[in-house]
Amino acid sequence: MVNVDGSIFIQIVNFLFLIWILNVILYKPVRNVLLQRKGKIAGLENDIGTCSEESKKKKEAFSSGIKEARTEGLKEKNALLAAAANEEKEMIRKINEKAAAEMSALREKIAKDADEVRASLLKEVDVFAKDIGLKILGRVV
Repeated sequence: MVNVDGSIFIQIVNFLFLIWILNVILYKPVRNVLLQRKGKIAGLENDIGTCSEESKKKKEAFSSGIKEARTEGLKEKNALLAAAANEEKEMIRKINEKAAAEMSALREKIAKDADEVRASLLKEVDVFAKDIGLKILGRVV
């Protein structure tokens, strides 16, 4: 049988004192460290979420900037190609005009030379006719 005497009250007080000491020395600091760690982890997770959102926004902004730069570059390229095509047409037109002018001058020169040769030949036709008649007939006509 168990005898209940005054030592049980001392044991109860000793047990309660031990629980209080363990709570103050061991459990509260460990719980405080766990609470701090939990708060720090929650803060880091929040920071990670914020950084992730900022990263997505920056990536989207970068992608849209690249897209805009490409469209602007394409527009500029098309404008430069159009300007180059116009300049090419203008150069070809000038070359054609110059060639036409030179061709016209050359035709005029050839016509003038032909007229001069015709005129000089007409002057000498009588001489040539007499020479041909002499050679064919063998006598002076």
